[in-house]
Amino acid sequence: MVTIQNLNFSYSKSRPLFLHMDLELKQGHIYGLLGKNGAGKSTLLKNIAGLVYPVSGQVDVLGHNPTRREPSLLREISFIPEEFYLPAVKSEQFLKANAGFYPNFDQKYFDQLVHEFDIPIKQKLANMSYGQKKKYIISFGLASNTKLIIMDEPTNGLDIPSKAQFRKIMASAITDERCVIISTHQVRDLDNLIDAVILLDDHKVALNAPVHVITDHLCFKKVRELPLDAIYHEEGVGGFNVILPNTAVEDSKLDLELLFNAVLQCKEKITNLNKIDKDVKHF
Repeated sequence: MVTIQNLNFSYSKSRPLFLHMDLELKQGHIYGLLGKNGAGKSTLLKNIAGLVYPVSGQVDVLGHNPTRREPSLLREISFIPEEFYLPAVKSEQFLKANAGFYPNFDQKYFDQLVHEFDIPIKQKLANMSYGQKKKYIISFGLASNTKLIIMDEPTNGLDIPSKAQFRKIMASAITDERCVIISTHQVRDLDNLIDAVILLDDHKVALNAPVHVITDHLCFKKVRELPLDAIYHEEGVGGFNVILPNTAVEDSKLDLELLFNAVLQCKEKITNLNKIDKDVKHF
């Protein structure tokens, strides 16, 4: 679906953002893209969508070079940016101008999403609240039925009920032919939604692994006393939140926030444990 090889990118020669980055994304998965502010999450998404051009390296999306902006590729990409503009027109006018670009646009599905999100469809789009606008472009992006869906901070501006609705809708949107990548700094918004994690750090991909591989090798727990074999820990109320080697093959729920902090603090212990990278190659 998406293959990135030896990607180098910078906005200025003195401050490189990506150095020799490699990444592979496959269809049938929802990826959560995490990283510190400034790590390049939005820029990586723009490279995939062909909105910025790499200094060197190769980006392949569905067999195309996205920098060429070929219509045959663009009609298979739904890009939902963090910052966006909606004109002072009603929904039917917006759809008339834009939906035709996507040959698989599903009007019935769009109407269903608008209803589920409780969007005031009779208003002009520009007069909606920021949260309503965000839900509108998410609905349009999903209804476009593209093979690749790219979302940059999609839950920003959504209230708690809308975030829950978003997770429900996204869980039902994935198909075997579709790839979804969601960038966010609100890690808990991706709980129980994503099935693979991408972590950016130090100009590269620090971790790209399916959730089941991570939890096969790592155990996430809350304990009263700190175990000697803890790979990473954070002190909490009444004990410690810890990551342990999963030597006992226990079932545990992935704690994305704890994993994110652990990679930033002790990357080698996380990414090299029990050869996670080797397992990921078979994902």
